[in-house]
Amino acid sequence: MKTRLFVACSMMALIACGPGSRGEGDGDDDDDGSGSGSSSGEMKRCNKMDIMFVVDDSPSMDLEQDNLATNFPMFASLLDNYVNADGDHIDYRVAVTTTGRDIRYTTEVPGLPTIPTDEKGANGAFRDNCDLSKRWLEPTDANMSTVLSCRAKVGDKGPSDEMPLLMPKWALADRMADGTNTGFTRDDALLAVVTLTDEDDSSTTQNDFVVRPPSSDFPVDWNPTDLVQYFDTVKGGRSRWASAVIAGDGDCSSDFGSAVDATRLKEFVNQANSQGTTQAVFSSICAGDLTIGLQQALELFQDACGGIIL
Repeated sequence: MKTRLFVACSMMALIACGPGSRGEGDGDDDDDGSGSGSSSGEMKRCNKMDIMFVVDDSPSMDLEQDNLATNFPMFASLLDNYVNADGDHIDYRVAVTTTGRDIRYTTEVPGLPTIPTDEKGANGAFRDNCDLSKRWLEPTDANMSTVLSCRAKVGDKGPSDEMPLLMPKWALADRMADGTNTGFTRDDALLAVVTLTDEDDSSTTQNDFVVRPPSSDFPVDWNPTDLVQYFDTVKGGRSRWASAVIAGDGDCSSDFGSAVDATRLKEFVNQANSQGTTQAVFSSICAGDLTIGLQQALELFQDACGGIIL
């Protein structure tokens, strides 16, 4: 959003886990049919995580993406080495998408021609680049940490209006329905979502609207409570999903750039935790060292997964 505002202002100056109910497009079970616990009926702890990274690909995010890519080998190592209380290693899947979607709108400045904008985004599709055609990574994949670090570099040519609350829903519903991301989610896996952005959320499903500076308001129609309710529905309960948000804690800056206060993303975290459990955690992107946020994310995911008995 900072890029769009800069252009407009410049012109003005010149002038949990466990078997859950399947939601829309909630993917397929494993080939082995797991999803209902142990075949013997023996109680077993959750040891599966479906982890989705939603990374800001707007023009302001290049340095933050470098930082994330640098720290992904650490994150992959922690995943590989984690063992739950039953002694099982985590069976994980990791996918990466972005905060951008295809969008059309015009900016109107009094006394000047309108500025048409037509931007293209991933629309929730998981990346399939970096010499691996599959859209998610698993423990058995060769060079997992290298490929994951490569995929974290989503670029900075995406839409300037970030929608980190809407894109997880599109990834798990729309892109499942059209076959793009089909098979990623498992009924007996914790759904874990990590968001990385230096902007607040501007989620809208609309097109062909008008923005009139100095107001930067989009016609927002997908809110924090909508995503919380969607996750509850798609996983069958609050305890079966968790989320970590790495964004601006107040208007802040670091060696990796500046960020604005992510008020809507903070509201999402608060609502996710509103039932007396900790399903979401917020950390500052301006901390500089993203190992802090990634470690907090993994600790939350481990606790959320380990607390569920299948």
